[in-house]
Amino acid sequence: MRAILLGGGLSLILSLIGTRYAIRVLKAKGYGQEIREDGPDSHKTKRGTPTMGGIVIILSTLLAYGIAKLITGEMPTASALLLLFLFAGCGIVGFLDDFIKIYRQRNLGLRSRAKMIGQTFIALVFAGVAISPWLENSHGMRPASMHISVLRDWQAWSLPAIVVVALFWVIITGTSNAVNLTDGLDGLAAGASVMVFGAYTIINIWQSNQSCFQVPRPESGCYEVRDPLDLAVVAAAITGACFGFLWWNASPAQIFMGDTGSLALGGGLAGLAILTRTELLLLVLGGLFVMETVSVMMQVSYFKATKGKRIFRMAPIHHHFEMLGWEQITVVIRFWIVTGFLVALGVGIFYTEWVSSAGV
Repeated sequence: MRAILLGGGLSLILSLIGTRYAIRVLKAKGYGQEIREDGPDSHKTKRGTPTMGGIVIILSTLLAYGIAKLITGEMPTASALLLLFLFAGCGIVGFLDDFIKIYRQRNLGLRSRAKMIGQTFIALVFAGVAISPWLENSHGMRPASMHISVLRDWQAWSLPAIVVVALFWVIITGTSNAVNLTDGLDGLAAGASVMVFGAYTIINIWQSNQSCFQVPRPESGCYEVRDPLDLAVVAAAITGACFGFLWWNASPAQIFMGDTGSLALGGGLAGLAILTRTELLLLVLGGLFVMETVSVMMQVSYFKATKGKRIFRMAPIHHHFEMLGWEQITVVIRFWIVTGFLVALGVGIFYTEWVSSAGV
C-alpha cells in the first residue's frame, strides 16, 4: 500500500513541476499545436500552444513507479512492466505523430496506416508476452488469460491463442484511438483519465485484498489476477501524472498532451482492462471514450450512406455541443460529470458482483 501512495504522490509532484518546465522548453523551441481548419472558430486562438505534453505524463509515471519500488525495496512484477511497456510504447507512436505535425507545420502527422502499424506492433508484442507460459508465477498465473472477461474470467470458454491476440489488438488499438478522439477540448481527456485510472487503482487494491491466493476460502468470490497490487501502483502513478498535468491543461490550456499523451493513456487503460480481467467493464468505466468513438463512426457512416448529410454538426461529439453554442468549459465539465457517473456505475457493478459471488 505504501508503494501505491508513493507512486501516486510522486507522480503528481513530478508532473506538476515537469509540465511547467516543459511549457517553457516547448515554447522556446516553437513546438506549437496546429489546429484543424474545419474546427470551431474558438479553437483558432489555440494555434501555437505547446503540445507533446504527454511526454511529462509518461516520464512522471515511469519515474514515480521506479522510485516507489526503490523506496519500498520491492521488485517490479511482470504485469506492471508489461503495462508500462504498453503505456510508453503507445506514447512513442503518438510522439512520432506529434513530431511530424510540428516539423511539417500541419495538422496531419503520421498517416493513418503508419500509425496503425505502430500501434499493432506494440499491441502484438504486449499480447504475445502477456499470454506466454514463460511468465507463469508459482501459482500458474500468467499476466493475461485465455478467457473472455467481464468482471473476472468467463471460464466457460478458453480461446485459442490467435483469437486472444486478435482480441487484445482490438482492445488496445480501439481504446488508444478512443482517448485520442476525446482529447479535443482543454482538460477533457486528462480529467476523464484521472477518474478512470483512479477507479482502476481501487479495483486493483480490491482484487489484491480478495486474491484467491490470500483469502482463506478461495471459492468465496476471490480474484485470479496476477500482481494486482503492483498494477495498482502503476494505475495510481498514471492518475497522479494526469492530475498534475491537468493543472496546466485546464481551460485555458497552456499545454496540450498531444497524441503522445492520449495514445499512451488509451494504451494504459486497455492494458489495465486486460491484466485485471475486466475487459468488458472498461466499456462502462470508459464510457465517455466509447461515446466519442461511436459518434465519429456514426458520422462517417451516415455521411457516406447519404452522400454528404451529417447526424452531428461536427464529430467527435464534444465539438457538436460547441457548435450548438455551449461554452468549451461547459462541455468539459458536463462530460466530466458523465464520466464520474459512469465510473461510479462501473465500480458499483464490480462491487455488487463481488457481494453476489461471495455470498455476503
